[in-house]
Amino acid sequence: MIEFKNLSKNFNQLQILDGINLTIAEGESLAIIGPSGCGKSTLLKLLIGLEPPTSGTILVDRQDTSRLSEEGWINLRKKIGMVFQSSALFDSLNVFENVAFALREHTNLTNREITRAVGEKLAMVELSGHENLMPDELSGGMRRRVSIARTLAFNPKVILYDEPTTGLDPITSVMIEDLMIKLGRELKVTSIVVTHVMQTVYRTTERILMLHKGKFIETGTPDETQKSNNPIVRQFITGGLVKK
Repeated sequence: MIEFKNLSKNFNQLQILDGINLTIAEGESLAIIGPSGCGKSTLLKLLIGLEPPTSGTILVDRQDTSRLSEEGWINLRKKIGMVFQSSALFDSLNVFENVAFALREHTNLTNREITRAVGEKLAMVELSGHENLMPDELSGGMRRRVSIARTLAFNPKVILYDEPTTGLDPITSVMIEDLMIKLGRELKVTSIVVTHVMQTVYRTTERILMLHKGKFIETGTPDETQKSNNPIVRQFITGGLVKK
C-alpha cells in the first residue's frame, strides 16, 4: 500500500529524515515511535503532501506522489485519512457539518446522500444523536471520535493517527484504542500510528518501528519491542529520556 524509497527531508541545514526505506502492506497496522523532534509527524506530512521530500520517492497504492498534479493529490487524499492530535475540528460548525464538510467540498453527493453517509460514520464512532452539538460542547474523547468520523467520510484505504490518545484520561484512551482496533478489523484499512503512548502502540498495532536521528534503528512486533536489548529502545519504552 505504501512504500518509502531512500526518503530524506531537510529543513535548511537540519536533516530530519535520512534515507528512509519502508514498505507497509495493505491492511497492516504499524506504529512509528521515537523522541520528540525525530521526524515522526514529518513522515506523515510527507505522505499526504503537506511537505515535499528533499529526496527519495513515496509510493501510495502504486502511485508516485512526486508525479501527482493538484487534482491527483485531491484524489489521493481521499484514500488517506488523518486524525490529528488536536482533532482540528471547525469550531464554527456543529458535529454534522464537520463530518459533512469534505463531502460537500469534494463530491457531487446529494444532501440526502451526505446525511446518510454522515449518519453511518457517526454510528461507527458511537456518536449517533450528537449531530447538533458544537465542538466546544464535546469532551476531548468525543472531539477525537468526531475527527475519526470525518476521516472515515471518504472510506479511506489508509488512516494516519497522530497522537490519537495523548491528553486523554485512561478510560477514554482505551475507548479510542478499541475504536482503532475495530476500524482496522472491520474496514481492513492500513493504519499508521505515531504516538508516545506505549499502551496505545502495544494494543493497536502489529509492527513497531523506532525512529532515531533520522533513521529506523529497530523494527519488530509489540512483544519483540518490549523485549528489545537495544538501549535506545529500552530507554524510550520504559520512560527514560533519549538523547537526540
